[in-house]
Amino acid sequence: MFRYARKHPLLSTLLSVGAIGLMASCATMAPMVGGQRVDLTGAQEVPPVTTPATGTATVDIKPDRSVTATVTVTGMTATASHIHEAGPGANGPVIVPFTKTGDNTFAAAEGAKLTEAQYESYKAGKLYVNVHSAKNPGGEIRAQLRGNY
Repeated sequence: MFRYARKHPLLSTLLSVGAIGLMASCATMAPMVGGQRVDLTGAQEVPPVTTPATGTATVDIKPDRSVTATVTVTGMTATASHIHEAGPGANGPVIVPFTKTGDNTFAAAEGAKLTEAQYESYKAGKLYVNVHSAKNPGGEIRAQLRGNY
């Protein structure tokens, strides 16, 4: 192909312009954020909650069991958010409490870490994120985390 491009200067120019354009567009891309993104809804709560509230969480759990997470919600007045340990269709204890960082945003505390047993639950898909409100103190919206995504 390169021999062909040398014989045809227009093709060579087009390939060069295309390559430069590709490199320029890559340079302006935002860095990728690690972790899995999940959508929180009332339908995923146990029992299901009828609510207009929705949310997104980005959770990254590394092999060293460190946890980073951010949660953003709309359509509700959020009071708390956590990672709980339980499979789909079940409720479980809080294992990673989040800190409220804004009106409707939360984040895992720096240095948050799972135990070995909790990490095994994570790999088995038995952790979930939920957000609580005064109206629904047991949880208004929820999303199950996928282990080893």
